This record gives sequence, structure tokens and C-alpha cells, in this order.
Amino acid sequence: MAPAIWFSLLTTSVVISFTPGAGAINTMTNSMTFGWRRSIWGVLGQQLALLVHLAIVAAGLGVIVTSSPLLFNTIRYAGALYLVYLGLRLIFAKAENGGADPSPATPAPSSAGAGSVAMLRRGFWVNLLNPKAIVFFLAFIPQFIRSDSPLAPQYLVLTATVVAVDMLVMWGFFAVAARPFRRFSESARGQRVLNTVFGVLFIAVAALLAFAH
Repeated sequence: MAPAIWFSLLTTSVVISFTPGAGAINTMTNSMTFGWRRSIWGVLGQQLALLVHLAIVAAGLGVIVTSSPLLFNTIRYAGALYLVYLGLRLIFAKAENGGADPSPATPAPSSAGAGSVAMLRRGFWVNLLNPKAIVFFLAFIPQFIRSDSPLAPQYLVLTATVVAVDMLVMWGFFAVAARPFRRFSESARGQRVLNTVFGVLFIAVAALLAFAH
């Protein structure tokens, strides 16, 4: 990949990653609930889903998804319902006294590993159940791939760039941005307020996913 094309890819990836969405909300929620360091597990889950999306598009399966209204809408509404579930779970969660952990939004994990697995899984599904990401990559990828050059190296560079940028933005910006709000979760009232705010944000993103065309 030529340096000029890669720089364009890098710039575009940064702009895309900074665009608020379900992934950013999920990252901030994890950071406030479990702390900045442990929120990396949710970010990793989101990147796994991103890899799946890129693989789907690279394999040509993205065309099948976008050309089938039934399949596209099934994934779209499943994603919206999952975000609504996460939002309602936050809104109606019972606040805990005495600190941010255990999470009011997530059942208290029996171990650090259990909490990490839960964040990884939740991050994966939050990003995976977004068929519009596939549509976006279908339009995005051809701009940076030259058909007259070997495809494998180009896809490797593109994938590494997109994933690295998204990881840095999610963990280095959105997770960090949520850290000051952790002090509010030290009281039951603060937990309820934060749960409600982020629960409503999840539901709002679900509405955009389901109804915006």
C-alpha cells in the first residue's frame, strides 16, 4: 500500500473511530464500572467483531448481507434489541452502596476473569450486531485496495490500521474520558444517575440502528 493511500486510510479511520456510537458508550460504561485498565476487555471484544466484519466484506459475503433485505433487517433489529436490553438493564439495575465495584450494570463477577469474559462477550455482540458496519466497509474498503496489486498484503495493512486506531481511540480516549465520572458511582444516587444516562444512550443508539436509513 502506497504511503499516501495509507495516510488517507489512517486519517479516515481516526475520524470514524471518534464518531460516537454503541462501541463508545459500551467502552465508557465499562470504564466507569470496572475501571480504565479492565475496560480493555470490552475494547478487545469490539475489535474481534470488527475483524469479523472485515473478513465478511473481504470474502464477498457482505454483498449477500446487503442484497438480502430479510437478512440485513434480521441482523439490524437483533442488534437494536440487544442494545435496548443493555440500556434497560442499566436503567433498572439496583444500585450498590460503597463503591463502583461490583457493577450496578453487571452482576458482580465471581472473579476478575469472569468480569473480563463478560466484557469481552458484550463488546463483541455490541459491534457484531450492526449490519450497517458491513455496508460501510463495503463502501470504505474499495477506496484503499488496488485490484492490480496483491490483495492479501493490502488487506493485512488495512485491517491492522483500522483495528489499531479503533483500539487506541476506544481505550485511549473514550475509556479515559469516563474516568472522572467514577467518583459519582461511589454513591447509590450517583450510580442511578449514571446508569440512567448511559441506559438512555444505549436505547437512543438502538433507535438509530433500527429506524435510521
